[in-house]
Amino acid sequence: MPAAVRTALAIVLVTLAGVLGGFLSYRHTHPSAGPAGTLRTAPAAGAPLPDSASGAAPGEAGPAARPIPDTVPDLKLPDLAGQPRSLRDYRGHPLIINFWATWCAPCRREMPLLQQLRHSYSADGLQVVGVAVDFRSAVVDYVRRQPVDYPLLIGEDAGLAAAEQFGMQTVLPFSVFADAGGRIVAVKIGELHPDEAAAILAAMRELAAGRVSLADTHAGISERLRQLAVARARSGVKDPE
Repeated sequence: MPAAVRTALAIVLVTLAGVLGGFLSYRHTHPSAGPAGTLRTAPAAGAPLPDSASGAAPGEAGPAARPIPDTVPDLKLPDLAGQPRSLRDYRGHPLIINFWATWCAPCRREMPLLQQLRHSYSADGLQVVGVAVDFRSAVVDYVRRQPVDYPLLIGEDAGLAAAEQFGMQTVLPFSVFADAGGRIVAVKIGELHPDEAAAILAAMRELAAGRVSLADTHAGISERLRQLAVARARSGVKDPE
């Protein structure tokens, strides 16, 4: 990937992390946390701003485990029925890959929006896949009480390694937006809001139509989401804890 394009994608990630703020305490101390490892939820808006270079709160390690890949990796995980599924099976469609867990309140809050997006953008062929960094039994129990109409893959202990393949390490939720060619267009850290989703998907439509370049799409998404987050902060709107 050219340096300018990689820098633009990094700006999308860092800008979103910066506006959202620092991260909450480690989830491995929480009795209801998922599989072994270090997991934490992204904060509500209004928390202290992180260092601009890493997207981390001062004194903390940043959320990036490795560089964000250019394309969706050939990641295979079992679905609810135990059948292995590859994320590359969804090539040919714009895609949202949402990393979540049953114990993560922001993850649960954004799931109705993800279901709505899947239906609202059906003409675009939009697909949504949830990757649960959680135990299968917990996910099965959750969807029994709260049905989800898009595919769910079960990470269990492999969920942390799966997140790292997308350049992320310790924060949930996060959503990866990829185009029909499997190219990663944006990574949204923290709870996804309707205006943010609309901005990203509108930019992806322009990209798919060939009206803008991938580098310009990265830069445009970064700037638009920064504007939306600043407006939300100025209005005093905060996500529930």
